[in-house]
Amino acid sequence: MSEPVPYPILNDDEPVRQFNELDVSLTYSYASYLNWLFPERVELIKGKIFKMSPAPSRVHQGISINLLNPIINFLKGKLCKVYAAPFDVRFPKESKADKDVFTVLQPDICVICDKSKLDARGCIGAPDLVIEILSPGNTKTELLHKYRVYEEFGVKEYWVVSQSDKSVLIYTLDEVGKFQPSKIFALSEKITSTVLPGFELALDDVFEDVD
Repeated sequence: MSEPVPYPILNDDEPVRQFNELDVSLTYSYASYLNWLFPERVELIKGKIFKMSPAPSRVHQGISINLLNPIINFLKGKLCKVYAAPFDVRFPKESKADKDVFTVLQPDICVICDKSKLDARGCIGAPDLVIEILSPGNTKTELLHKYRVYEEFGVKEYWVVSQSDKSVLIYTLDEVGKFQPSKIFALSEKITSTVLPGFELALDDVFEDVD
């Protein structure tokens, strides 16, 4: 008797132009994802489709820029590179072949220090630092599904930025591969990063002029 196939066999070469043409109950690979031509933004988590917000809000964009600019300035002349969404990060389990990758996320901001993980289509493998900015409606996805992915694949540091509370919670990967949370950082405080030694960021600057 043949062994069961763990994922449905799909026609990865067939272009899909409308989101509603997809069967969200099925499991899809990155090979499928590459042929989706519809305008909606989606992510894959273990082959399941998660539809993203149509476009980040103005407040979300303002916070992202206020985070991104100081990181860009800090990394000038350094090995690590920073990228902002839309930027595909693939998380391979074993094989890096497109048909064998079932988790593809678009972090708001990510820092990659291993250049071998970068290619023309984004990043393959865990970034060193990931920043997600919570928006209304995406809190469950960010705190549960993405948390599990980032921990499982070894993201060294994961920042969760709350625009409603104007706060930041930092998860740091410990020696046994589990995230350990920081205290919640609020306005008037500064945060540092174990991934970026010497980097310091005032939260007042992160949330300045974004309301």
